Amino acid sequence: MPTPPVVTSRRALLGGVASAGAAGVVAGTARPAQAAYRPRRYRGKPLLGAADRHLVNRFSYGSTPALTRQVRRAGGGPRWFEKQLRPGRIKDARTDALAGWWPSLDRSPQDLWTRQVQEVEGGWQVMADYQRWILMRRVTTNRPVWELMAEFWMNHFNVPVHHDAVFTHRFDFDRVVRRYALTSFEELLRRAVTHPAMGIFLDAAVSTKEHPNENLGRELLELHTVGYGQYGESDVKDSARILTGYLVDMWRTWEASYSPQDHWTGAVSVLGFTHANKDPDGRAVTDAFLRHLARHPATARRIARKLCVAFVRDDPSPGLVDHIADVYLRNDTAIKPVLRALVASAEFKKSGGLKVRDPSAEIVATYRALGVKVSDPPAGDNGSAARVILWQAEAIGAVPFDWPRPDGPPADNAAWSSPARLLASMDTHWAMSGGWWPSEGIRYRSARAWLPKKRLRFDLLVDHLSQQLLGRRSSSRLLQACVEVCPDDWKVRPSTRITMEHPLMKWGLHRLIATVLDSPDHFTR
Repeated sequence: MPTPPVVTSRRALLGGVASAGAAGVVAGTARPAQAAYRPRRYRGKPLLGAADRHLVNRFSYGSTPALTRQVRRAGGGPRWFEKQLRPGRIKDARTDALAGWWPSLDRSPQDLWTRQVQEVEGGWQVMADYQRWILMRRVTTNRPVWELMAEFWMNHFNVPVHHDAVFTHRFDFDRVVRRYALTSFEELLRRAVTHPAMGIFLDAAVSTKEHPNENLGRELLELHTVGYGQYGESDVKDSARILTGYLVDMWRTWEASYSPQDHWTGAVSVLGFTHANKDPDGRAVTDAFLRHLARHPATARRIARKLCVAFVRDDPSPGLVDHIADVYLRNDTAIKPVLRALVASAEFKKSGGLKVRDPSAEIVATYRALGVKVSDPPAGDNGSAARVILWQAEAIGAVPFDWPRPDGPPADNAAWSSPARLLASMDTHWAMSGGWWPSEGIRYRSARAWLPKKRLRFDLLVDHLSQQLLGRRSSSRLLQACVEVCPDDWKVRPSTRITMEHPLMKWGLHRLIATVLDSPDHFTR
């Protein structure tokens, strides 16, 4: 699709405004609004207060009128959050049905491999569909806290979807991490580290007592638990020895098993953990070792800081990190008490707008804000929105679980704040606001659906759009941007009366919608 000429003027107009959001600095460098641009308030449905809106924006994939209603029905943000910590009690039929759109996700490892070698369906194709399933889950879910925590832990225990033969077990890895995402870190650590997908990625699947492979043993210490600088090379060697025995029948059946004859036996010592390790069945010593690491003070601080960076700010105070680590240890690594303590902290409550959405999250937030309806993609139809959504995220800069290194993708603002990312996001906003791309397997709201009355002042329409798309009132800066993005010959002013016969509604509403989506409030959370 050719880029409409007006996009150049929109970039020039909004460069300061949007880049301020992409940098996570709400004040930014945008020029001050003229006195004439005073926003007016459209009386729409009740909105969330600032504190509730912040909590919901930080722990969801984007505000929508439906989500606002859910929060209000729950009795406010804190009560909504508490309900979210019990996802099994929340109905989410639309999201649960999405796996049926991509049936190969449920195939066995051997079936997936056979289909690849017979050139029926490549593993990379199955993993691309898995990524689409992830994105669509985030668009539709009624259980965003659970979904966000599954994302957080899969990034922590990163197993990139396109690494060699990981596709044979990667969807089951998702199911396991998702199942334990709100339980305890100890349980999650044990399940993730011994999973065949992790073993394939970090070579534990072929690690034996004769040839212990140190990759997983090292990353377990450096990335999954205590962190770099907390251990020595002898710790790495014994860590690797403890983990021997968890094998996968590589390149044949892909069956995962535990092999006592391949487990290294002998005394081990890692960071205060000691064990005689005499039994060829080393699963008990592995469990004890992982339990020790999960409760190590260095692990507590590392997990606490990662959570604070992901959900509070890039530079959380040492006091907040220490507090969260203490809650983690006092609650035997349970995850829910840690999340409750985090959102109850004063530092969290003052951090609104200080986190930038990464490209995948921003694509999802755009789909949610626009209220589009996406349908099951027909086989072989590459133009369907349920497939295109992955390419849109890729064009902006990141897709789910594709980070190639074991450390997982960055969670800081700087990583996702380049000018290239900003302009790519703006192009996507423009294309979707006009309903141009994707255009298949998707239903956009009509122009009439965006105009709440037959006749409405322009400034009230901007405020209505801000409420619908951002969940908040419009600002002087947003009103100014919306006025200036309209062509001069329309002679639009804040007081201009808008009807369905106005050029804005007949062929130009996408200008306003895209401008609202280009604002800092959409780029940040």
